[in-house]
Amino acid sequence: MNHSGKVDQDDIVRAQNVLLASGRRTPREEVDAYRVLAQVSPTSYLPLLARALQRLSYDGGSGKKHAACLALREEAVAVARSIDPAETARADVLYGALDTCQRELYSMGRRAEGLAMRAEMLAIGRAQAELSGDPVVKGLREWAAGLSEEGRYDEAADAMTELVAAILPAGPRSGALAWSLLEWIAALHDAGRSDEALAAFETLVSMEAAEAANDQGSMACHLYSLIGYAHMLDTHGRGEQAALVRQEALALLTELADTGERKSWSGYQASFWAVLLSFSGAESDRPASDEPRPSSGAAPMRWSPDAQRHYFDSRQALRSEVDTLAPRANEDPDQHLAELVHLHRVLTIRSAVYWEHRTHLFAEQARSLFDDGVDLARRLSQHDPADGTRILARILIDRATFHTATREFRPALDDFRQALSYLGEDN
Repeated sequence: MNHSGKVDQDDIVRAQNVLLASGRRTPREEVDAYRVLAQVSPTSYLPLLARALQRLSYDGGSGKKHAACLALREEAVAVARSIDPAETARADVLYGALDTCQRELYSMGRRAEGLAMRAEMLAIGRAQAELSGDPVVKGLREWAAGLSEEGRYDEAADAMTELVAAILPAGPRSGALAWSLLEWIAALHDAGRSDEALAAFETLVSMEAAEAANDQGSMACHLYSLIGYAHMLDTHGRGEQAALVRQEALALLTELADTGERKSWSGYQASFWAVLLSFSGAESDRPASDEPRPSSGAAPMRWSPDAQRHYFDSRQALRSEVDTLAPRANEDPDQHLAELVHLHRVLTIRSAVYWEHRTHLFAEQARSLFDDGVDLARRLSQHDPADGTRILARILIDRATFHTATREFRPALDDFRQALSYLGEDN
């Protein structure tokens, strides 16, 4: 910004009066006032202008974006960049402006520009960490998620490895570590670093076990981590170890069915379940090459807006595909039944994650999908016992975790026991 031009004294007085007046001023009035005053006192008012522009981009806090949202956020970035580098507030103000702007760029599908802003955010975070001596670098998680969505999995894994190494010594810290571990596991898995991914998953399982044992975390989350770990062990050819982990899960689920959780929790465990559910289906649920893929292992609120939109909007097309394929599977199960079961599972997972992300009433929206999925898988197991039986076990375990998320522990145990019997692990 150019602050050298002359400013009319009347404009300055009016701007000061707006800010000093009693009563509530609008975000638009704030921005106009700060624009004037920033020209005569940039040190005091540029940070305030940058933040006011961000507030205005949300259309004054109404919950809806301003018609000129991107322009306002880009102006906020320009204002923040114009703050004197010697000012201590500059880094935080610029980081915040970049953060809101990159989300709007992603929302508009301008992913390369959004990722470039995340890179700038990371550079700010690194500089701040170096000055403060804090091992946790702000912006690493956002950078890793952006890399993952672009298919740059190895770089994403490196970023998450750096972040986890910094936060792991501090311990669970009210559950924040668990979410980072989920993203780390997924990034390592996507990068093909299976041994590291399994070791990371073991870290998560051990932490959830300790938290549950000390009544610092829910038994359900421990259960979900065990089931997810067993699935990854199976994926990487470690079936014997996976079977042992499922026996641990059986014992834990039996206790839940008998006594319920040892204490009441806020409900975060359903979100934890949804992340692990989406991750378990991600390997067979890759979008077209021209579509953004959500960062697997991350909660939907951490996905970029366009990746979230593509993921959830796909449900309608999937529903149509499933409905079209169903009569064909009836007529020619050899050709179409396995594909129908697969597509239905993709639809079920995406729908369950969608509804859990939006309402505590997600069970009402998703229940029939899990039930229909089990019915289809039973048909497949009868038609093709060799492959279908293992698929049925997988889908029964999906439904068992759904029942657990809705606190229906006895039906969950019934489904899990059935699944183990189909896997030959019920003795």
